[in-house]
Amino acid sequence: MTAVAPTALQLGLCSCEHCGLLSRAWPGHEEGRCPRCGAGVELRKRDSVQRTWAFLIAAAVCYVPANLLPVLTTKTAAGSDSDTILQGVVLLWSPTGWPLALIVLVASVMIPSAKILALAYLLLSVQHERVDHHDQHGRLYRIVEFVGRWSMVDVFVDAFTAALVQLQPLMSVSPAPGLFFFAAVVVLTMLAAESFDPRLIWDCDGAPEALHAGT
Repeated sequence: MTAVAPTALQLGLCSCEHCGLLSRAWPGHEEGRCPRCGAGVELRKRDSVQRTWAFLIAAAVCYVPANLLPVLTTKTAAGSDSDTILQGVVLLWSPTGWPLALIVLVASVMIPSAKILALAYLLLSVQHERVDHHDQHGRLYRIVEFVGRWSMVDVFVDAFTAALVQLQPLMSVSPAPGLFFFAAVVVLTMLAAESFDPRLIWDCDGAPEALHAGT
């Protein structure tokens, strides 16, 4: 017979997200104040699953025009040309430019879609209480959260390029609608990752009732 250690939730303990102090919640309350730093603490993020789904669906919707609409418009004396992300990858792909093309492909296409799929997988696992490997699910969430911090780099590079290449009247680069949708995807996936409560992963076999309390 294997003994199951009680979870912090079962013991009425909650961790402060700011200073990490583990403190006991007020009897009969799910929220309170950290006795060390004074920040608000809660046993589980309120409506975590619903808010994460809302941000994630919005990100998935914006992901379509972000890849179908042009992200940059280049104007030269010969005319103007607008390129989508994939068209830019094709243009950059050459014997010397393929590393940059590969970076753009990974950062602009593969990582955003992987983040959306990973968060959807975590949400479905938590909702259906099918978390067999908690460590792997926790590691997956930490990867999504870490990658999200660097997702704005691509938007910054495009905006920087548009601001830098202004050789009028010979040449100019300006942002196109696709760039704004891509920025929306980045922000919405970051909000989705922030809204998701990773403690729900560990509730699946420890305290199922808490899963519903956190949603």
